[in-house]
Amino acid sequence: MHKKSNTGAKSAAPKITRRVSIAVIGAGTAGQNAFRQASKTHDDIVIINDGFWTTTCVQVGCMPSKLLIAAAERAHEANHSADFGIHATAQIDGQQVMQRVRDERNHFASFIKKQVAEWPEDKKIDGRAHIDEHGLIEVNNEVIEAQKIIVATGSTPFIPDGWTDKLGNTLLTSDIVFELPDLPKSMAVVGAGAIGLELAQAFTRLGVEVTLFNRVKRVAGLQDDDINDKAIDCLSDELTMHLGSEIGNVGTLKSQSSKNPMAFLDYKNSAGEKQQWQGEYVLVATGRRNTIKQLGIENLGVELDEKERPKNLSKKTGKIGDLNVYIVGDANVNIPLLHVASDEGYSAGNMICGNKKHAYIRPPAIPFSIVFCSPQIANVGMSLPEIQQDSNLEYVIGSVSFDNQGRSRVMGVNCGLLHIYGCKKTDRILGASMVGPDAEYIGHILATAITNDISVKSMLDTPFYHPTILEGLRTALRDVQHKMEIPYQNQDAQEDNF
Repeated sequence: MHKKSNTGAKSAAPKITRRVSIAVIGAGTAGQNAFRQASKTHDDIVIINDGFWTTTCVQVGCMPSKLLIAAAERAHEANHSADFGIHATAQIDGQQVMQRVRDERNHFASFIKKQVAEWPEDKKIDGRAHIDEHGLIEVNNEVIEAQKIIVATGSTPFIPDGWTDKLGNTLLTSDIVFELPDLPKSMAVVGAGAIGLELAQAFTRLGVEVTLFNRVKRVAGLQDDDINDKAIDCLSDELTMHLGSEIGNVGTLKSQSSKNPMAFLDYKNSAGEKQQWQGEYVLVATGRRNTIKQLGIENLGVELDEKERPKNLSKKTGKIGDLNVYIVGDANVNIPLLHVASDEGYSAGNMICGNKKHAYIRPPAIPFSIVFCSPQIANVGMSLPEIQQDSNLEYVIGSVSFDNQGRSRVMGVNCGLLHIYGCKKTDRILGASMVGPDAEYIGHILATAITNDISVKSMLDTPFYHPTILEGLRTALRDVQHKMEIPYQNQDAQEDNF
């Protein structure tokens, strides 16, 4: 697509080598979905990708991290079953742990690679795309004019300025940590979001001496203070955390016991005291950033804000205003989660279908995130601050502690807290935040209730089997109903903590 520039004189346009109806840039979750859907009605389509032709999730994200967590859970259960009368010590083979992570990761990736291999070769371009001042896509030796462009270039780990040079080979990110041939002896994890928290706990359980740093006294981005405090309390038993710390200088020191240098971090703890950490690696988990600015996206008329987020973005389809440009997945910095990227790519691919019967647009996903630490953390729907900022919402908070919840205590996983935010006017769930056992399943149930507009009363009319951890959800729902002063015929039924 050609775009007129408002500033300066343009150079002569390069010779166009290919014209297509649709160009998809990026072949991750969103890009692949967009390509598949658009291909149903357009034959003149091309997909351009720089790097691996799988997805962030399967290659460096969800799947390898869960494989590491699975190994860590086995080790933790073996080492911490004394309360059950089971005494054992896990013998951890670090090389085998990391090899299985890669082998199984590659197994999952093979299915995606097989699908991509079946796409016509003339529709795939392996290379880095750049959009020139004429709105043309330059890649390798081609110049492509596309009527519509879908940008799905994903994201990359954010690394603070100067850290790459100062830390050298001692610096790790989630994109490379799974390539370690063996478990390290020690590691600092910087950032207590989902990635940092999951990896810090997993490596700790596998015998690595881990110290977790975070600038604020929060974990997993929790915005409900009570849930955040409970999460810190539950996790502190096994994690060394310096929350509210400020990292200053970083670098490497010569090691007396190894030919490899040691990393160091100078930091101030939450009390303002200057301290230094030393260890084998620094895993930077300070979030991910999109890379669309370096693509030349402004040459299509797309404007970015100060955080490089596209303006005039439809959260339903990724369309940018009235432009024939769609930015989907992590590239648009909307909700950087796989299921959202999948839906956005699917919807963008269908939006440009000429045959409207194929143009089914999935509704925008409600906010829903899970952190697979132990205990798990889940957030669904509106956050507590969002609810509090809306003066038109009259809400209550239903609560349940899992510290003495029946099945949780039986299993020895009884540390947790669930808050459900209920709307008094509508008898509907606005959102929820939780740390505790089975949060992934409770979160899904609550997400289904919000998506399908199910009332609190209707949820309580469904059966909850005894004894299950899900009975804790019933207790929290009853608390919501009680605080909304809606009578319930079985309100005095026996609770689930025995």
